[in-house]
Amino acid sequence: MATPVEWRRLAEERDRTQHWRRWGAYLSERQWGTVREDYSAYGEAWDYFPFEVAHKRAYRWGEDGLLGICDNHCRLCFSIALWNGRDPILKERLYGLAGPLGNHGEDVKELYYYLDATPTASYLRGLYKYPQAEFPYELLREKGRLPRSEPEFELIDTGIFDENRYFDIDIEYAKASVNDILIRITVHNRGPEAAPLHLLGQLYFRNLWSFGRDSKPSLSSSNGRILAHHPSLGNYEFHAEGAKEFLFTENETDGVELYGFQPNGAFFKDGFGEYLIRGKKDAINSNRTGTKAAALYQMEIPAGGSRCFHMRLREQDLDSSEALAFDEVFRRRIAEADEYYDDVLSRGGTQNTPDAKRIQRQASAGLIWSKQYFNLDINVWLKGDPGQPPPPAGRCEGRNSGWKHLFNEDIISMPDKWEYPWYAAWDTAFHMIPFALLDPDFAKRQLGLFLREWYMHPNGQIPAYEWAFSDVNPPVHAWACWRVYKIDAKLNGKPDTAFLESVFHKLLMNFTWWVNRKDASGANIFEGGFLGLDNIGVFDRSKPLPTGGRIEQSDGTSWMAMYCLNMLKIAIELAKSNPVYEDIASKFFEHFLYIAAAMNGSGRSGLWDEKDQFYYDHLKLPDGNEYPMRVRSLVGLIPLFAVDTLDAETINTLPGFSRRMKWFIENRPDLAGNLASLTREGVADRRLLALVGRDRLRAVLRRMLDSTEFLSDYGIRGLSKFHKENPYLLHVGGMEYRVDYEPRESQTSLFGGNSNWRGPVWFPVNYLLIESLQKFHHYHGDAMKVECPAGSGNPVTLDKVAQELSRRLSKLFLAKPDGVRPAMHQNPKYSNDPHFRNHILFYEYFDGDTGEGLGASHQTGWTALVAKLMRSIDC
Repeated sequence: MATPVEWRRLAEERDRTQHWRRWGAYLSERQWGTVREDYSAYGEAWDYFPFEVAHKRAYRWGEDGLLGICDNHCRLCFSIALWNGRDPILKERLYGLAGPLGNHGEDVKELYYYLDATPTASYLRGLYKYPQAEFPYELLREKGRLPRSEPEFELIDTGIFDENRYFDIDIEYAKASVNDILIRITVHNRGPEAAPLHLLGQLYFRNLWSFGRDSKPSLSSSNGRILAHHPSLGNYEFHAEGAKEFLFTENETDGVELYGFQPNGAFFKDGFGEYLIRGKKDAINSNRTGTKAAALYQMEIPAGGSRCFHMRLREQDLDSSEALAFDEVFRRRIAEADEYYDDVLSRGGTQNTPDAKRIQRQASAGLIWSKQYFNLDINVWLKGDPGQPPPPAGRCEGRNSGWKHLFNEDIISMPDKWEYPWYAAWDTAFHMIPFALLDPDFAKRQLGLFLREWYMHPNGQIPAYEWAFSDVNPPVHAWACWRVYKIDAKLNGKPDTAFLESVFHKLLMNFTWWVNRKDASGANIFEGGFLGLDNIGVFDRSKPLPTGGRIEQSDGTSWMAMYCLNMLKIAIELAKSNPVYEDIASKFFEHFLYIAAAMNGSGRSGLWDEKDQFYYDHLKLPDGNEYPMRVRSLVGLIPLFAVDTLDAETINTLPGFSRRMKWFIENRPDLAGNLASLTREGVADRRLLALVGRDRLRAVLRRMLDSTEFLSDYGIRGLSKFHKENPYLLHVGGMEYRVDYEPRESQTSLFGGNSNWRGPVWFPVNYLLIESLQKFHHYHGDAMKVECPAGSGNPVTLDKVAQELSRRLSKLFLAKPDGVRPAMHQNPKYSNDPHFRNHILFYEYFDGDTGEGLGASHQTGWTALVAKLMRSIDC
């Protein structure tokens, strides 16, 4: 069978014969309210650059827009702007509540979808639902003041979409060639009456000239088109078929209105809004030049009617043979996208329904749309720009001041381009698993990027995220590198050992940082700290404890045991072609045994609780006292992640490693004694390395698969439902600290309050649990069965348990016979309306009881793992 065209484009990009990645959906959806744009004295990013000034104030480090595109250095951007004749401002960017304004933290208040995308952006399709009534900014702000006990109040809850009085703005991009992008915008009036609309196709340069960082580019009008000149990007031209007129202004801050003075001319970033909404004719440049331009369309669309608009952004002097075949280019690119996804989805070998395939394709589209240009030079950010007011005193000792080496200017996979328009290290690791199925070269480069010297700290720490690069995410980077390596080898028919070896050496530095910084007592029990699980425990684990002392973390220790096994696996793979790595493999084998012994109580109390048959964090006080914090949470399940198998062939072909392994088994029974599986062969003569032994595995799984504890209809909860009736209470210094079962949004402000690990279902940890069950089955085979659900009298093998969890997670998105998708069951429109029901949102986490989607609504990073899970089950 012929190789799909999209795979051939990716090969051309890899071989550097065609630069297909130059243009893409790299434009952020929220640049305001980010740390990058915060030059305040106290690091209050939301207050320093709020939404209310975003249309009047030039950004420093990036740009944003509505379903837009830009080049890979965010020099020239295209996005749409809309005006329904009623809104007080142009709809140029997505609105949402800043973190301090929402009753559960930040929250986007718009309806938009990523419907399709190919990795090279040869075809992109997005959808924005624009109300015909005035956008309810004030009502949404008012509802953001609801108490935490109330759920999020969303745009659809305002009733603004009742009677279908809205426009569907369907925007598509198709590349005629590498630097020739066709844009097709179809506007549908879904309402019962004719309605007016202004549509602007906006072209604008990111402002670097005001900050002394680049010479000023230009846009100008010539012969019915807009010409764009940029010193490094070159010359482009923009065509807009049937546009009423071209408008020009400058992408400059409106200093007159914001600050009472203007040193940089008379035309500002908000010129088009001033011109259209307030009738200020002098707000646009009559000379038809500037750094921001727009093709203006004014129309009235009849009830149930639609209008289609064609635009084109292309490098000057290109062959224009495609000009007469606009719709034909789109037809071909859509057919090529279908061909590509047919190939991608067929590789799973499962029998998926059209609905399941739709879910996988939209999850994949979300991954591609959520790639974003990210720029931050900490050294410059701390000191300030020439020609600008100096940053406040103390800034060089404040947020991220210890990361002066960090220089980021790359296209990076974001968790969500509105809620989290900045990378998070462990999120990115999970993103790359489904990404590797779509674009393995991007996945490998992305993982390698975080290990480069301008990202990784000289001490070996991987940056967490821009709010606090020094926070500690779970160490899953090695796991992701190994998994992407294996996926890539399967797709391409050969392993990329050069990639694996290059990341391994940098991962050694990161592993050493962990050992030196997070094992205070040197006892192989790790504190870890925050570890990405926000409010999972009693205290904010990223801050000093109110009790003093420290927490010995079950999850922190387990992550490190998993890290050891990941590094062991990589070292063994590299040792197959270079025996030097056998020594390193032995080192990680030994280190794993030390951690396992400490965790399970060899020579000390360990973190296993014999009475409850569960793993707990231990609070270690300054006076030397220590006791378990008996919270039944994911921290007691994460020990399951530290598992892997060694097959007989591998052991026999690595004599040095085999000899040292045998020595440890014979001479250090104190370390290896609790790992009987090292001496007992499993299926196909395999050996098992696992933190959790056979009996404890059964005990932990009894709790995990109990529907009154961790097992929900939609996956494994973050906290046992046991705590609904039995909250965990801790009294310290006259204060009561408690952990309750909270299946929805967080009821406390702990760690910002914008995510909750006390009951909801989260995809990343569920995915790792599924992988772990498969590895345990790989060793035990059919000889080990457990009841699923617990108490059901239905014993099944561990691989069947893994499949059942995959099905439950997939059920979140699959439409039931009545059309309801559990993740989106909040409003009947999502299941009954033909213009809603097949458009899917991929949420950050899910109600532990109902499956309703919560948190960020476009979290197609780790939630896109559902596309990978659906490849392994019939659904």
